[in-house]
Amino acid sequence: MSTQPPRLSATELAAYFAFTEVSSLLRHAVEKQLKDVGQLSYVQFQLLARLGDAPGGSQRMTDLADGVVYSRSGLTYQAQSLEERGLVTRAPSPEDERSTIVAITAAGREVLAKVFPGHIEAVKSLLFESLTDADVEALARMMTQVSGHLRANPPRSAGRRKAPTSAPASPSASRASSARGSVTD
Repeated sequence: MSTQPPRLSATELAAYFAFTEVSSLLRHAVEKQLKDVGQLSYVQFQLLARLGDAPGGSQRMTDLADGVVYSRSGLTYQAQSLEERGLVTRAPSPEDERSTIVAITAAGREVLAKVFPGHIEAVKSLLFESLTDADVEALARMMTQVSGHLRANPPRSAGRRKAPTSAPASPSASRASSARGSVTD
C-alpha cells in the first residue's frame, strides 16, 4: 500500500505563494528603510523596539530571543553590535548571574525615534493601503491564529527556554551513573 504525499490545494498554494511574496517584498523595503535611516538590521530594530516598549527599557536576553524568534547566539551577536554603537547596555542579571539583561540607552531611543516615522509609513503604504479596515481585521485575526499555531511547536532556537526542574548532578555522580550504564547484564 503506497501513501500519497500531502498536497496543497490550488487555493492553499496560491495563498502560500502570495504570503511569501508579500513577506519578501515588505521585508526588503522595511530593511532598506531601517538601514538607510538608522543603520539597523531588521533584527536590531526588533530588539530596540522591544526594549523601548519593555518596562524600564530592559529585558533578559533569552526573553528577547524568544520574542523576536531568533537564535540566542545570533541575538547575542546583534546585541553586541548595538552595544558597540552605544544603543544598548548588557549586564549580568542581579537575580540570576547566568542571565544577561539588555537595556536600551538614550542613544538607542534616539535611533528608534529617527526610524519609526519611515518604518510606519512603509508598513502603512506597502501593506495596509490596499486593504479595507475589515481586511486588516481579518488579516490580524488570521496571522494571530497562525502565529499561535507555530509558537505551539517552535524550532529549538525559537522555543521558550524552560526553567530547570532540578539541579544538575555532580560530575562524580554523572561518572558513576555512566559507569553503571556501561555494565552489561
